[in-house]
Formats: sequence, structure tokens, C-alpha cells
Amino acid sequence: MTRLSSLRQQFTPSRINNYFSILCFFFPPVLGSVVSFVFNGGGLSSALLIASGKRRFNADRPVIWMTVAIYAYCASNLLASIVNNSFARDAPHLIPLVTFLFFPVSYSTWSITQKTTLTRIIVLSSMAACFAALLMAVIQQYWIGVRAEGGAGNPIVFATVVCLAVVMCVAGALSGVEQARTPLFYAALAGTIAVIYSGSRIVWLALLIAGIAVMLINRHRLRGRNAVRLLLLLAAVGVVIAASSFQAISGRVDFLRSDWGALGAGGNYDTSLGIRVALWEIGLKAFHDMPLFGHGVGATQHLIKQGFHEQFAMDTGFNHFHNGFLTALVQAGILGAVTLAAIFIVAAGNAARVLRNSNDPSERFGATMIVVVVITYLTAGMTGILIGHDILDSVLMVFMVSGTYLASGRHVPLLEEQALAPVMEERALPSVTKELFRVRP
Repeated sequence: MTRLSSLRQQFTPSRINNYFSILCFFFPPVLGSVVSFVFNGGGLSSALLIASGKRRFNADRPVIWMTVAIYAYCASNLLASIVNNSFARDAPHLIPLVTFLFFPVSYSTWSITQKTTLTRIIVLSSMAACFAALLMAVIQQYWIGVRAEGGAGNPIVFATVVCLAVVMCVAGALSGVEQARTPLFYAALAGTIAVIYSGSRIVWLALLIAGIAVMLINRHRLRGRNAVRLLLLLAAVGVVIAASSFQAISGRVDFLRSDWGALGAGGNYDTSLGIRVALWEIGLKAFHDMPLFGHGVGATQHLIKQGFHEQFAMDTGFNHFHNGFLTALVQAGILGAVTLAAIFIVAAGNAARVLRNSNDPSERFGATMIVVVVITYLTAGMTGILIGHDILDSVLMVFMVSGTYLASGRHVPLLEEQALAPVMEERALPSVTKELFRVRP
């Protein structure tokens, strides 16, 4: 009976939620698409628990506005398929939108966790993800001889999720939500090198912008001695990156310069840059043909293959236009692009209000999460994938759900756990995390 009781304590709903959170923030760079199964499985479980009355539906005002924006985007894609009479063709491509539909129910389940506990889980899991990402990047770069792609199977996707983990480590250290700053510094450095080894130049820019944003958000803590210490750390980071990654950086810059020269001088589109420019031209033409509702989400590959053949005499295929909003314009027209933009605008607006009015560390950390994910996705999406990839879709929802909850959500404990003191929730931080990092709060 004692062992059974102990097992039940280990697998209370709150602790299961904590384990779930660890997986959502650790898996993306390491095991890639596994995070999609974890998040969608959690969303389905949450929906069933709410339907059975075992969970309460938590409808905070920011969540309502986010849900309206997300559901409007999903509806615009469905409407595009109906207008084009292509529902049967588009159905397999519409199914992944379920990830976005899980937003409100996932939020309701995530809100049973104490905010301070969730904040530490995010920071510590991101720290572990950075170290694991560097290990995989080094193996792939120097042993296998390919651009680092981690467990994501795609360098751009790998770089994007590692970028988020790096900035979470920086935010955790600067905001004071985690006192063990030295391990976070080393983790951020490790993750930065992994991003560089991915060779994803646009994510390098996203990492720089997001890092500056986090420092500006926490500028009130960067005064006097802290400012000097930060400058010294940045200088040390620069030296280490220059020593370990100079060849990778210079190689990618040389490729860009070569591609630019080939495109400008000879009109050669058969390069990394040239293919992107060709995709943008094909996408703009397709949007011009059907601007309001688009061609439907299932038409993208056919349009791209046909466009390359007719406009550039090339036999090349892609499933997106290497620009997130252009892809949305082609697939769902102006309505799709506007609703997609609304998701990020509503999220950023909520984060700005919290940062302006709140001094609570957990709330400001949640708002910082939203700012970081908006910057990273919009920047990386300019020349890559914004949404429409299983890993990126799941990670976007993970950050939007947990960030919105931390920033402006209400903690809604389970009825059977309301009698417990708040300190018990702090103990719910899984022992596996403490064993892994051996960091005292």
C-alpha cells in the first residue's frame, strides 16, 4: 500500500503536467517530431478531460482573443478549400491544423500548474536542450560532415527551436527567475554554437534580435556592476564563437556572396538564394491569380513545380514558398495572411501590456516568451518556414500557451489539490529535473 501510495503521488495530475512540460521544451531540438506527438497527445487528453468534467475550461480574456485569431486562421484555410472545391485534395493538409485547435484546451490543462514551477521547468528544460543540441551539432558537423539539423531533420527548423531555447536561458538568467546563472550562461553559449553550425543565416539574425529584445526587457536589472559583468560575458562569448565557429560562419557568408553574384550577373537561379527568389516570384504570380481566397492549402506543391517548369525551365519542387506570409497568401489569400498576422499581433499586444504594467517575475517571463517566439518566427519566416511544419507548429503552440498563461493567466488548481499548500506545488517539480541539473533554487 505504501508503494502504491507513493506511485500515486508521483503521478498526480500536477506532476504529470510537469513531466509533459519538460518533454515539450526539451524534445524539439533533440527528438524533433516527437514533440508533435507529445503536444497533440496532450491536447487530445485535455479535450477529453474537459469533456468528461475532470478539468475546468479556463477562459481568460487573453486566451479568448488568441483563440479567436487562431480559429479564424484555421477557418480561412477551410474556406479556401471550399471556394476552390478542393476539399478532398486539401484534406490531408488541413489535418495538421488540429494542432492549433488544441490551443484553448491545452491552456486549460497547463493552468493547473503553479506559475513559478512552470517557469523553472521551462528554463531548466531549455538549458538541457541547448547542451544536447550542441552535442548533436558537433557530431553532425565534424563526424558526419553535414549541416547540423539535430533531431529535427531540417537545419532551419533545428536552428529555430534551438534559438528559442537559447533565449529562454538568457531570459531566465537576466530576469532572476533562476538563480543558478552560470549553467544558463554555458547553455546559452552551447546553443548559440549549435545554431551557428546549422548554417541557417536568417536564424542567426533572429537570435541576435531576440537576444537584444530580452536585454531591453530586463534593462532595469542591467545597471552598474551587472552591466559590466554582462559586457565581459558578451566579450567572452564573442571570443569563443569566433574560435569555434569562424569557419562555419565565413563559409555560409561566402556562399551567400557567391549566390548573390551568380543571380545578379548571370541570372542563375540554381542556387540557394536563386531558388528563394524564384519561389517568391512564383508565389507572387499565384497570389495575383487568386488574391482573395487563395488556391487552397493542397495546391502549393503543384503551383511551385509548375512555376519552376514554366518560368525558369527547372525541375524543382517545394512544399512552401520560403516566406511564411507569401505561403499564406497563396494558400488562403488575403484572408489567410491577415488572420495569420492577427495571431502574432494579438500575442504581441498582450505581452506588451504585461511588460508595461506588471512587475511580477513570472508574468514578465511569460510575456518575454511571447516576444521571443514572435520575433524568432517572424524573422525566420521571412526566408524560411513560418508555420506548416509539424515541429514548428507544435513549438509555436507550446510557447503561446505557456507564455500566455504565465503572462496573464489565472492559476486554476484541481479541486482535489486546492487544499494543499502552495509549497507542495513547488515540490512537484519532478525529481528527474533536479537530478539532471543538480541546481538548487
